[in-house]
Amino acid sequence: MVPPHDRLARARDAYRAYETGDRALIERLLSERDFVFSSPPDPGIDRAAYFERCWPNAGRIRSYALERLLELEGGEVLVTYEAERTDGTRFRNTEILTFDGDGRICRVEVYFGWDL
Repeated sequence: MVPPHDRLARARDAYRAYETGDRALIERLLSERDFVFSSPPDPGIDRAAYFERCWPNAGRIRSYALERLLELEGGEVLVTYEAERTDGTRFRNTEILTFDGDGRICRVEVYFGWDL
């Protein structure tokens, strides 16, 4: 099992990958076997669909300010962030990241709707 501090660091790295456009980093962080991403417009998509639909947003994000980063039971991390887009608009989301036994993110649940 991955220590909690490692999961928190890996969660931070996932958002840093978006800020910097580092696809190699996010690929290393995500499970290759059983990754599932869910958000209201994309419920239950796999890794390939995630990279097709979600990863292009990396080019539209300037920064993340992590407001909550909490270790939960069962290998989960709760993240609430305020993000700034490259056009200067901002939004807030909450996500639950689930980590597998290898310390990779195997599930992402996104809850959003807050434009700021």
